[in-house]
Amino acid sequence: MEPFENRSLLSFWTPRYWFTWIVYGWMRGIVYLPFDWQLWLGRRLGRALHFVLYPKRHIAERNLAACFPDLSESERVELRKKHFEAIGISVGEMSMAWFGSKERVRSLIRVEGEENLSNALAKGKGVILFSAHFTTFEFFFPALEPICPHISGMYRAQKNEMMNVIMTRGRRRAIDKLFPKDSVREMVRSLTENSAVWYAADQSYRRKNSALVPFFGVPAMTNTATSRLAKMSGATVLPYFGRRLPDDSGYVLDIGKPLDDFPTEDLAADTTRLMRALEDYVRQCPEQYCWIHQRFKGRPEPYPDIYRPQK
Repeated sequence: MEPFENRSLLSFWTPRYWFTWIVYGWMRGIVYLPFDWQLWLGRRLGRALHFVLYPKRHIAERNLAACFPDLSESERVELRKKHFEAIGISVGEMSMAWFGSKERVRSLIRVEGEENLSNALAKGKGVILFSAHFTTFEFFFPALEPICPHISGMYRAQKNEMMNVIMTRGRRRAIDKLFPKDSVREMVRSLTENSAVWYAADQSYRRKNSALVPFFGVPAMTNTATSRLAKMSGATVLPYFGRRLPDDSGYVLDIGKPLDDFPTEDLAADTTRLMRALEDYVRQCPEQYCWIHQRFKGRPEPYPDIYRPQK
């Protein structure tokens, strides 16, 4: 199959892709606007999405109710609205990462823990950047590029072929190698080349090497591969998260220290530790975590389907 980035966008000039062309044009154009204008437009886009995307709104509502039971209903509604605003803003953040000036992106980001990455790479066995699906995650790759000799990352192919081409080209501006989700061979190969591999294993996973572990105290089917891959390769696992600051003055990329005594023989216990690290970061910017994903789907009986419409 021809690599996505080698395909011409002109091959998608058919009516089924016309909306994608509109999105593409918006993304190419928004990068020239002042940063505060991008935030303003993004928030309004997010409010519109909150209004029209009822199924996603329902998913976010159920996730927030499960993860933040101590919040009042009105507080969760407000958090949900802010989450959709963050989704709208992410269109501009993604656009900047894929099409904008790398220098401009880097000027907005403060990197914390660069020494943790340098020390881990000095061991020569690769680094697994344990990350997650925050609305901002695309924005940080240009800032990672100057401090990391080689970056690899996994991707999930979209049903929209044109968007696959746009996404792959955009990510390849800062990422040296992309490999399909769950491609263990490619990931291990990258680690043996002492690459830093971006790996997000925070979404619902029901295949082999999954376990039911708590996420915000709620059992969720979770991929345990991070621990297994670390043991297999000898790579260092570093928590890798980023967030937009509350006052919109910029962003922080946090590269954490290696977890003590990790990995162990207990994959589920290791994964529980990783989820706790993720939870701690989510609490710093809860509106920026991806709540529109069905994180608690696929659980075995007797656990209920929290996304089923209530009668």
